[in-house]
Amino acid sequence: MSLKNSIFFFFITLLSFALHAQNGTIKGTIYYEGKPMSYIDVYIKGTKKGVSTNNKGNYIINNVTLGSKTIVVSALGFKTLYKKVTITSDTTITQNFTLTEDSSSLEEIVVSGTLKPVKKLDSPVPVEVYSPAFFKKNPAPSVFESMQNVNGVRPQVNCSVCNTGDIHINGLEGPYTFVLIDGMPIVSGLSTVYGLTGIPQALIERIEIVKGPASTLYGSEAVGGVINIITKKPASAPKLSVEAFTTTWGEGNTDLGYKYKVGRTDGLLGINYFNYQTPIDNNNDGFTDLTLQDRISIFNKFNFKRKNNRIFTIAGRYMYEDRFGGDINWTPSFRGSDEIYGESIYTSRWETFGTYQLPTSEKINLQFSANGHSQNSFYGDTSFNANQYIGFGQLTWDTKFGEHHDILIGAAYRYTFYDDNSQADFGSNAVTHLPGLFIQDEISLSKSNKLLVGARYDYNSAHGSVISPRLNYKWNSENNEDVLRVSVGNGFRVANVFTEDHAALTGGRDVVFEGKLDPETSWNANINYVKNIVTDNSTIINIDGSAFYTYFNNKIIPDYETDPNKIIYANLNGNAVSKGISINTNITMQNGLSIIAGATLMDVTITENDITERQLLTERFSGTWNISYNFSAIDLKLDYTGNVYAPMDLPLLGDNDPRAPTSPWYSIQNIQLTKKINSNLEMFGGVKNLLNFTPPANSILRTFDPFDKDLDPVNPNLTFDPTYVYASNQGIRGFIGIRYKIR
Repeated sequence: MSLKNSIFFFFITLLSFALHAQNGTIKGTIYYEGKPMSYIDVYIKGTKKGVSTNNKGNYIINNVTLGSKTIVVSALGFKTLYKKVTITSDTTITQNFTLTEDSSSLEEIVVSGTLKPVKKLDSPVPVEVYSPAFFKKNPAPSVFESMQNVNGVRPQVNCSVCNTGDIHINGLEGPYTFVLIDGMPIVSGLSTVYGLTGIPQALIERIEIVKGPASTLYGSEAVGGVINIITKKPASAPKLSVEAFTTTWGEGNTDLGYKYKVGRTDGLLGINYFNYQTPIDNNNDGFTDLTLQDRISIFNKFNFKRKNNRIFTIAGRYMYEDRFGGDINWTPSFRGSDEIYGESIYTSRWETFGTYQLPTSEKINLQFSANGHSQNSFYGDTSFNANQYIGFGQLTWDTKFGEHHDILIGAAYRYTFYDDNSQADFGSNAVTHLPGLFIQDEISLSKSNKLLVGARYDYNSAHGSVISPRLNYKWNSENNEDVLRVSVGNGFRVANVFTEDHAALTGGRDVVFEGKLDPETSWNANINYVKNIVTDNSTIINIDGSAFYTYFNNKIIPDYETDPNKIIYANLNGNAVSKGISINTNITMQNGLSIIAGATLMDVTITENDITERQLLTERFSGTWNISYNFSAIDLKLDYTGNVYAPMDLPLLGDNDPRAPTSPWYSIQNIQLTKKINSNLEMFGGVKNLLNFTPPANSILRTFDPFDKDLDPVNPNLTFDPTYVYASNQGIRGFIGIRYKIR
């Protein structure tokens, strides 16, 4: 080396040391619930400089250049944290962070849209994700009630007496919503009414919601959308979790979760118990405002450790419920009699499901489920006893073809046995065989463009062949601040009236079927746009808007108006349309304030014989909100949640019915305070239904003559009728509870 080169190298080395000496260092620890968290990503915004925390939750980033920097902390299932710091010469900044759960992170892993794990941001199918933290803001004894603060999703009470209900998505009735547990079709058919109760919420990892048809992947019933309840993995669940609360109405709910090991197998046990045995009649109609319930549900999940981390899980659940609603003077001795009216329902149900990954080099999974449901019930003196057994098996092959094609191929078979003592003659429908084949190809057109093409073929033993195609397109900007999704799909559904609509059993109307009920078909289009904004003061704003349109053929609609003494079921001789727009906004500020708000404007109509009418029991507008503020200095959190609904048309018994033809504007609002005692214990309490809204006292018509023994000769069509219902009769109440967790 020449002298000139040596001198040049010497000065470059000195300059390098000088520059490094001027750079700074950022270090700290990441915590969650008071404990350090390992493998959490920490990086400097706008650079490639970053690290992951070690097994003690510590991180250190060296050689950070001078100036104003933004530290970003990112982890799946938690809110992304931002902190601005200023680096000066030889500065070492210590910055600790505390993670909080996030119910809407784009980094969530979702499975419902494509039947395989993908980041929510990367999914070409729009999937909404709600974590337990979202539902804790307004604790409820069942998943059914928890849905009341999800935009575009409305728990609909279908019976004023027995208080059974279903879930409406974008104005479509409950039978169009497919409910899954860990991706398996557990809740359907006879269990649609009860399947969303009794799931131990201590074991729920998250709930994924897909709005729009998903028949391509899930087959019949997934016309309106999918609700997929994902349970916790035993390995990542707390050792022990307990949540219990009671209300001033006398309701008591307890959720228990316990993790254990048997050799190399991880187990997770969950128990839910709900009890309400206090008859209340605040509207003085002589009937219970809320059904008496005694329900227990036991859930257990096993995760077997295998070579190469292959999947093998098995889970099972058993639920028993004794439910009663009716005359305040009813006792079990009157069950099935025509002396004092009561609706008494005994439900016994078991489920099992699991996933086994085959020991092959290719990713091939076998998924299976089975369930049995038995209902022993009386609606007054009308007996309804039913049994249903469903077996399901599915084999999927997840593979890649070249660099741009991500392919999923599957074969499924579903066996359904159903039997009841009703007047309907189901004939060959008592046993249904439903084999199916499906394929989807997720094509990466470029870094910012994806196209998903899929189709499913099913053969229904009662109705023949059905083909369900779909097409999804996703575009995202380079920085992922803008995401556009467009979806088009086809769906079909085979109806089972008595298992889906308790109005067919309750009250004094006769049930009439006009001809054979053919399967319903639908076409759906959806446009979804997501905008993500991070402001200079580290406020995170997420805006999610959608426009949707669904067109139905052969829709099966209960006709309450042609004859006041009948409910007439028939395929629509025309079409039905559900269309609208929906917007969600999520704002998270660094000062502890967060706001989640949503609104849906929709128009659901039925056209028959060139006459177009609005669908009954369907609102034009709904809104939800969730405002939270964390007083971090005293570990106290305030949650204010609520919803509002526009008027909806209601079923009347002819022109002389004294009840209003439409519901009023109404709002259910709740407030809660949560105090963190330590890292394991917190207490919560508040008030539900702050405005004390309840439907009119005469919602159940002629409660004084429920067996129609003394009809008015002037208005003989005015009979006992509990089908005029749109909201619960349960008014304002206080609640208090505790949560205890050992990790």
